[in-house]
Order: sequence, then structure tokens, then C-alpha cells
Amino acid sequence: MLRRTIYEEEHEIFRKTVRAWAEKELFPHAEEWREAGCVSREVWKSAGAQGFLCMYADEKYGGLGLQDFRYDMIICEELGPREPGFFIGLQNRIVGPYLHRFAPEEQRDRFMPGAVSGDTILAIAMTEPGTGSDLAGVRTRAVEHEDHWVLNGSKTYISNGFLTGLVLVAAKTNPEASHEIGLFWVEDGTPGFERGRNLKKVGLESQDTAELFFDNVKVPKANVLGDPRGGFKTMMMNLAEERLIGAVGFVARAEHAFNVTMDYIMERRAFGRAIGTFQNSRFKMASLRTELDAAWALTDHCAREHLTGTLSAEMAAEVKLYTSEVEGRVVDECLQLHGGAGYMDEYEISRLYRDARISRIYAGTSEIMREIIGRGLGLDDRQRN
Repeated sequence: MLRRTIYEEEHEIFRKTVRAWAEKELFPHAEEWREAGCVSREVWKSAGAQGFLCMYADEKYGGLGLQDFRYDMIICEELGPREPGFFIGLQNRIVGPYLHRFAPEEQRDRFMPGAVSGDTILAIAMTEPGTGSDLAGVRTRAVEHEDHWVLNGSKTYISNGFLTGLVLVAAKTNPEASHEIGLFWVEDGTPGFERGRNLKKVGLESQDTAELFFDNVKVPKANVLGDPRGGFKTMMMNLAEERLIGAVGFVARAEHAFNVTMDYIMERRAFGRAIGTFQNSRFKMASLRTELDAAWALTDHCAREHLTGTLSAEMAAEVKLYTSEVEGRVVDECLQLHGGAGYMDEYEISRLYRDARISRIYAGTSEIMREIIGRGLGLDDRQRN
């Protein structure tokens, strides 16, 4: 097993704190949340009270002023495998950074305290019906008026969409230019902003995933994030971190599936001995261990690059692609080693198998990741014609 060297003593102390909190406040509720289709608002507030939300935020907002990405890696590693529906990584490292890095002080003053305390659950609305990874194809429109913008359109597959109190919406501000997109903070209760149903999914049952509708929604200009025509570039700047935090979760869940399976194959017996002692089991687990170690090594390398500000879009695509594919292979093999039991809902491996399938789709599909990597190699027909 790979000896990871990315963490220091203070990180491991923090890990113990996160683990203790999760054992008390998170994991005992997993089944009821899966049945309800979303986690409780109270667990968000509990995480905020512990200081786990938007830790990089300034102390005046209730944050810790902690910029070290590794603390969020630890949260992801500890919480994601056993309760992946609690999308704390979305709050901390996908939407929160837009407030922290790109928003003017006036917006941070209004929105950051709630994000830190857990009173405001954040979401980001990019994906639309018929438009997935191609952000340039966004059809939601924003039309400028004297002191506000008017939004019209719809979004789908929005994580945290049912509970969100503040959603960052991507909308075209110039219908004639594919990349002129604005980012708009839309607050819960704004007239014309409606949620659709909480969508049922193959996995991640406790993650609230909703449709959002915008019917002549008036957004004050004070809620526009940056240049109303420069949102595409802003989104691209944040995607590398999004893909990296995703990769941490993918490998952590695969690691958990591996450990669950180790326990099972040493307890389950066939022909008078543990099935883990058969050559097939040994060889399968040896191969999975090797893939996991390679995935951790790549993830930690990218994390170090990110800490120094040198993580490229292509490398972020590589780690997202590789770790999501590894997760899929690991959980599939682990379910197979469970035999018929693995297909039963009462066994944890069945949930891990279902949850893993989305990893190759969200934050950019595996096909899009390969496209980004290929372009980085200079293999782009548009550059050669």
C-alpha cells in the first residue's frame, strides 16, 4: 500500500476531528437521508458550527482564513465514502471559491457568513436540458435593464438544488456570441425562481438534485459576479480545482470499496476456507491495490501542483479521467468478489457500485476529459486546418 506523504501532523489531527464528528452527526442518519432524497439542513449547520465550511473565508465572516487545500481533501476522504450525498465539497471547493476569489467585497459581506455557518447552502447552475459539458451551448438568457438583469431559462441536474439558498446561475448575455456568459447570484425566494422535482437517480440517493426554472427573474446588478460577459473565463479558472476535489472523492470511495471487500472475502467461506485465500481473489485484489496506489500517487501529485498554483487544465483533466475510471473498475471487481450478495441492497458494496457510476459523467465526462488532454497534446483538427 502506498505511503502517502502529502499530509503533516496537523492534518492528521484534523482528520481525527472530522472522523469523530461524522460518526456522531453524519453516518447514523445515512439511511433516513437516502429514503428522504436529501440530507437535513441541520447537518449543514452542524458542519458550519465545527468550522468545516468554506474554511478559507476571512475570520470576519466566521471562517478560519485557512487556505490549505489539503484540509478539504481530508473532509472529502473521510465523509464521501460513507455519505456521498452530503455535497460539502460543492459548498467548499466548487461554489464557495467564486465568492472568495472573484466576488466584490459587498457580495462577500452579504453571502459569505451564511455559507460559512451552513445557514446558506450553495449551488451552481450550469447544466441545461440538452446542454451538458458544452457550456458554450447554454440557452438561459440574461437581458440587461437599467438597474437589473432579467433571467429566463431552465437548468437541470443541479446538485444541492432542492435545499439551496443561493445559486450561481450561468446565462448568455449576448445571444450572438457563444462565449459571452454572465454569472448571477439568485437568492431563494426571488420572484420567478422555482424548483422542480427532486430528481430520482441511479445512485447518490441522499443528494438533492433538482430542476431549476427562471421565469422573468429580476436579478439586481449588485448580484452579478464580475464582468457580465466574462463568466465563461471565470468558470474555466475554477474547473481545475473542481476536478481535483472530485478525484479525491473518487479514489476515497474506491479505497473504501476495497476495504469493505477485504473484510468480506476474509469472512465469507467456500469449500472450507475463506474466499480471499483463493488465487483468483488474491490476484484480483493485488491488481486493485496497484491501481489504487497509482491513483493516489497521481492525485497527491496534482494536489501539490495545486498548492503551488501550477495545476494545469490538462493535468486536472488527467486526474479526473483516471481516478473516475479507476473507481468504476474497483467497485465493479469488488461487487463481483461479493458474488450474489453484492447485488443485494443490504450490502454496502451495492451502494458504492451505484454511486460510482456518476463519477465518469459529472464535472466533465470522460470523453470531454480525453478531448482536453488530446488538445493539450496538439491533436486538435481546428489547429491544423
